[in-house]
Amino acid sequence: MPATLVAEHVSPVALSVSSVSVEDLSNGERAVALYASDLPDDYRYKRGDDAKLTAWIIQGVTRMGMAQLCRTAALASGFRRSRQANRVTAEQKRAHMERFPNAKRDRRTGELASLLTLSVPVSDEARVRGLRYLLDGPCSECGDTRQVWASWCVDVDADWYEEGYGRCFLCGGAA
Repeated sequence: MPATLVAEHVSPVALSVSSVSVEDLSNGERAVALYASDLPDDYRYKRGDDAKLTAWIIQGVTRMGMAQLCRTAALASGFRRSRQANRVTAEQKRAHMERFPNAKRDRRTGELASLLTLSVPVSDEARVRGLRYLLDGPCSECGDTRQVWASWCVDVDADWYEEGYGRCFLCGGAA
C-alpha cells in the first residue's frame, strides 16, 4: 500500500509487531491493518468471524509495521476531520487516494473494524492514540499558524461578543 508521508508529528509507538494484539490497536489502526491485509474485497461478515478478522488485522500490522500503521491511521483520521469540515485540499485528497486507492474497500474496512470493536475492546493507550491525527500538508484553515480569527458569544442575554485569535478548529491549535 503506497503512502505519501509528510512531516512526522505522531509520537513514536512503543509497541513492536511481534507483541501486538488487536486490543492494543485503535479502531483506525484496525481499519488500516485490514486494508493492508488479504481481506477479500467481497468479504461479508458472519457471526463468529471475529477470529478471521483478528488474523487479517495481525497480518496487516505485520505487513506495515507499527510505526507506519499508526502514521497512516493518523493521516486517515486527519483526512476524515478535514472532510467533515469541508476543508479538504487537493493535496490531502491526492495523498489519501494514494494511500487508499480503493474507496469501497477503505469504507468497508472501517465498518469491519468498528464491528470488531463490539467484541474486542480497545485498550486505553490505543484509545488515546486513536484520537491523534495528522494532516497532509499545511492546515487548510489556518495555514499552520495554529490559530484563526474567531468571534464567540460571551453572554447570550446581553448579546455580548468577543473577537480575537483562537485555536484552529481543524488542526487543533496550541494547547
